[in-house]
Amino acid sequence: MTASALKTADVEADAAAADVARDARAEALKGAAETKSKATRGRKPKSDGWDRFLVDIWLTNFNFTEFGFYKRARNRAKSRQFTTDMDIFGEIIENGERTGLVGYREDAWKKAEGMDKRLVFKLFTESLNWRATMDLMIGRSLQQTIGARGLPVMSFSINTNDDHYIIYLERSANKYPFMPEYFSFFIITNDGTPEFYKLKRAVINLGGDYALIDQRGETVGYLDGKVFSIGGKWKGRIKSGADKRLKTVMKLFGAMMIFNTDCRHHMKRLYKDMRRGKVKPTLDRQEADLYTNPRRMR
Repeated sequence: MTASALKTADVEADAAAADVARDARAEALKGAAETKSKATRGRKPKSDGWDRFLVDIWLTNFNFTEFGFYKRARNRAKSRQFTTDMDIFGEIIENGERTGLVGYREDAWKKAEGMDKRLVFKLFTESLNWRATMDLMIGRSLQQTIGARGLPVMSFSINTNDDHYIIYLERSANKYPFMPEYFSFFIITNDGTPEFYKLKRAVINLGGDYALIDQRGETVGYLDGKVFSIGGKWKGRIKSGADKRLKTVMKLFGAMMIFNTDCRHHMKRLYKDMRRGKVKPTLDRQEADLYTNPRRMR
């Protein structure tokens, strides 16, 4: 073999060795990164006495759950609570991971009119297992609005998958112009004791900031909202160790905020149209079931 050939062979060998070394180094770095990533994911964040979550609302006609990996038919197959008109419009983020999805009945809200127009939205796990439903109760809301002489008062029912009781969340009729609004509700504990809460909107805020205050006047949670043209985000925190239903209420309340103004306008129109005789009072069958006498003979 000539000197030139030997030199060429040496160069090729050095290049091959460099490639092997580079590949080995890349594999080592990749393995180290994966190990670090797994360790980071498995590590629990340091507790400061608060549990945090994010309600991220998209409100677009195209989202990954509806048109991406998930399909409507497959979604319905996963949960009977996922109705044919259900549209996923937001997600719940906790500790940097998606833990839930929020959807609403699009036809019942966008296409219906009058007393048939209802806001119904549901909380699912990421795998679309049902967790909770929040309904705008038209009958109760209209009753409260009439009593408040036309001031829109919304009443919502919240049904969770692990509770024997329905939670009723209502907007206060004690509302003056340019003053913050209040919502209130109570939950029944395992020993049968009711615990009362109110959600107070901050006097100065742009995106819908609320404080969750218990019956002793102590603040036990917050919602910090940011509204955008295509949706909004609500950062929530609640005292660690609090009843988990409080967190569920806060998540649903945050998701409802994007509809809050439209709900008030809807109840105001219903009140006026009913007084003018333009609307015939009716109730959706599913809402009527929520008013059923639990002591009646079945």
